[in-house]
Amino acid sequence: MTPNPVSISETASLAEAAALLGSKEISGLPVVDASGSLVGVLSQTDLIKAQANPELSANWRGLPVGEIMTKPALTIPSTAGLDEAARLMGERRVHRLVVTDAAATPIGIISASDLVRSWLR
Repeated sequence: MTPNPVSISETASLAEAAALLGSKEISGLPVVDASGSLVGVLSQTDLIKAQANPELSANWRGLPVGEIMTKPALTIPSTAGLDEAARLMGERRVHRLVVTDAAATPIGIISASDLVRSWLR
């Protein structure tokens, strides 16, 4: 997993999110509310869908992240094994899961790329 994930506020604009994804060279972000609680996930795919949607495309850069994020965020406890993460990603057809501690606080992200790297070791 990637610890200490970069996150974004649900009120941030899609332009801000796209810039953050690009500058950090990542493909998804946990989305948090004003209190810092996890409320969703934003992926590059979400951005592409928003831009391709005729109802959203004219102003997609100014839309708040909360309008297009995937919610609720799919999470997995830090105590889960890699096989469980792979099974959940496959069943839900997602590329990443937010890893949470015992208090359900996000502590990392596990991605499909992380799984593949672990299998190659």
